[in-house]
Amino acid sequence: MSDWIAIGALAAVGLLIPVGMMTVSALLRPSVPETGKSTTYESGETPTGGTRIRFNIQYYMVALLFVVFDIETVMLFPWAVIYRPAIEAGVPMADLLWPMLTFVGILAIGLGWAWRTGAVEWARSSRAASRKTERDINT
Repeated sequence: MSDWIAIGALAAVGLLIPVGMMTVSALLRPSVPETGKSTTYESGETPTGGTRIRFNIQYYMVALLFVVFDIETVMLFPWAVIYRPAIEAGVPMADLLWPMLTFVGILAIGLGWAWRTGAVEWARSSRAASRKTERDINT
């Protein structure tokens, strides 16, 4: 039962500290209302244009590809660290290489697909645009 008391006390402290900090902050901060603080960006600049801006999907594609290949690096590094000690310990080379070659091969297939579909191209070339229109006409 004492374990649950400790968990409950920790949860209470975990809730009371942020709530207490927000309460003290609300009570102590100066309240100086002005029109600049109620604007969208609080910088004093008046927003122009509409709120619906079309973002280029390439930003997200590049970010996603970066995360995928960053995770690849995270997976390759421990394998590279244990490779030599595993060889010295007598582990067969095929048991070490095949899983990692499979992993890298799947990523290479994914990179090839992303390249073929144009996900890694920042700006469309005229050749890619003409190939797309030809493909649309043929289908």
